[in-house]
Parts: sequence; structure tokens; C-alpha cells
Amino acid sequence: MRYRLRHATNYVYESPVENAAHLAHLHPRVLPHRAVAAERLLTSPLGRRRAGRDHFGNRVNWVFLEAEHASVEIVAEAVIDVAFPAAPPADATPSWEAVAVGALAPNAWEAAEFRFDSPLATADPDATAYARASFPAGTPVLAGLLDLNARINADFAYRPGMTSVSTPVEEVMCRRLGVCQDFAHVMISGLRGLGLPARYVSGYVRTRPPPGQPRRQGADQSHAWVGCWLGSALGWVDLDPTNALTVTDEHVVLGWGRDFADVSPLRGVILGGGAQTLTVSVDLEPVEA
Repeated sequence: MRYRLRHATNYVYESPVENAAHLAHLHPRVLPHRAVAAERLLTSPLGRRRAGRDHFGNRVNWVFLEAEHASVEIVAEAVIDVAFPAAPPADATPSWEAVAVGALAPNAWEAAEFRFDSPLATADPDATAYARASFPAGTPVLAGLLDLNARINADFAYRPGMTSVSTPVEEVMCRRLGVCQDFAHVMISGLRGLGLPARYVSGYVRTRPPPGQPRRQGADQSHAWVGCWLGSALGWVDLDPTNALTVTDEHVVLGWGRDFADVSPLRGVILGGGAQTLTVSVDLEPVEA
């Protein structure tokens, strides 16, 4: 599936900003099953830029605006070919206990750092207990993951504006509502509590669903889901608890980390500015053949 992506972020400041430095995770991650056919990053006003990679291998841009400005717009555009590999049959995956033990092995280095709690996906006993209900003894790991993915979708209400990116997991568990990053943090916290590596994936879901299917929650903005480790032989599978989906060809990955703070699409430091107004718009549309 080929998509055209446009992600526009606009800040308007109460008073002029004298100097600003922004870190942007806005370039789609290069993956074996995904090709980036074209891309560009536009800033207004123009600024000095430096490209690189972060600790997790995600592509980043540092944007430095050194002239006084009253607003800033950063627009990322890309054309991407997406074809995630199909997940293995759930009953063909190892038991979740074997995966938890395997995550401690030397050859599991890529998964090891995703076993531990992080600032926004903290260890929470309620989240662990909630996840444990999907993992009776001997359950194939992917069967448990699919069950947990579906339960979060059924038990938690999608309510934009009721939480922020820093809302703690325990509050989301108590209120049972939030948006995509909240549900991802809950799932990650619960899985890590069982010793299963889980990472936060930042990206997008297509703006309009395939014909005859319901609209995807979290479209028209940045989206988030969970990368789940199935063991060193099978690697990772991505699950979207907001939409109860296994990630296939409707999602575009920007990057991954321990939680939202590692892969925020845009963050930075400004000198001046006062109060600010933020608007974000995202379109991820299929390109007609």
C-alpha cells in the first residue's frame, strides 16, 4: 500500500521568540518491509538543520531558529510504501513464560531495555494484574497479546481532551479512558510487569479506513501503538490497542522508544514567546494506483 503523508505543526506565540531549538521525529523510519519513495521537511521561518539518529536508531532532525519569530510552522511530507509482514499463527508462538525468560538471554539484547519501566510507562500493579488475565500459564505469547489488545479496546473509552501526554498509567487504569498514547502506555506497563519486552511505537494510521470498515480512532493526528517481542526467533509484532488491530498495511512508523517521551514528534526549547497556541493536522491517504 502506498500512502501520501502530510503532518503540519504550527505554534503561534503571545510574544516574539528570540531563539528556538526543536527536535523533530518526523521522518518515517526505514524498515525492511517499508520504502520511503519521497520526503521533505519544511520550516517557516527557515532555520538551520542537522539530521541524525537517536539512541533507538530513529531518524531525527534538530531545527535551530536563531532569528526572532512570532510563529513557527513545521511540515513533514512523504510518500511511503507499506507492507508489514504477517504475524505468525498465535498458537505457533512460544509460551509467554518462555519469552519472558528468553528476554534475559545475551542474544536478546535488542529487547532487554524494553523490559523495564520508564518515566511515562511506569511499573503499575493494577496494569500488571489487568494484563495477567490474558496470560494464563502456558498461553502462547501472541494469543495472550491479541487478547490483551482486544480487552483494552473494549474496556477503555477513547476520549480526546481528557488526558495529556504526561497522564500517569495509574490514572488511566482508574478512569478507563484516554487516547492512543494512554492505551499504549497501559499495555506496555502491564506487559513489562510480566517480564515481556514492549516498546512504544509512534506513527500514523490511515485517515480513512478501507471501504465498509469503521473509522480508525487516532486518525488525523499522530498515533501510537505497541511493539511486542515474541522471542529471538520471531522478533517483534506491532499491535494497536486503540483500534484492536494487528498492524499490517494501515500504519506508518515514525520511530519507537520506551514511551512517548522518547519519540515525541516535536519538542524543543524556546527563549521568550509567553503563552502559545498549538495546532496539528495529519493526513495519511492512500495514493491511487
